[in-house]
Amino acid sequence: MDDATLWWVLAGALVAAELTSGTFLLLMLALGAAGGAVAAHAGLGVSQQLLAAAGVAGMSVAAWAWRRLRHRATTPPAVAELDIGQTVYVAAWDADGTARVRYRGAEWVAEALPGSPPHPGTWRIHAVHGNRLVLQPAT
Repeated sequence: MDDATLWWVLAGALVAAELTSGTFLLLMLALGAAGGAVAAHAGLGVSQQLLAAAGVAGMSVAAWAWRRLRHRATTPPAVAELDIGQTVYVAAWDADGTARVRYRGAEWVAEALPGSPPHPGTWRIHAVHGNRLVLQPAT
C-alpha cells in the first residue's frame, strides 16, 4: 500500500471514531490526515507528509477555537433569554432597593429597572445580570 492510501485509511478511521464519540477534536485530526494524504499525492517524503498533517490539524484546531471564542463573546447566554419576560411576585422591597423573589424554585435577589418605583406586586423580568434579576412593572 502506498503512503496516500494509508493516510486516507487513517482519515476514514478518525472520522468513524469521531462519529461514535461526538468530539470535534478527532474530526480536526482527520482533516490533518487528509492533508498528509494530499502531501503524499504531491510526491512529498514521509517527513513532509507528517509536517503537512500536523500543520493542517493544528490550523484546524486553532480555527475552531478562534471561532468558538468569537461566537461565545457575541452570543448571550440561552438561560437569560428564557428568563426575560417571565413574571415574578415581589412581596416587599428592602431599604437598599432590592427584593427577594422566588423564581424557578430558588430565591433570587432582584432590583427594579432604573426609573421604576419599587412597589409590591407582579413584576416582569427585564434582564438577568449574573445571579440578579432586573425587574420592570408588569402593567
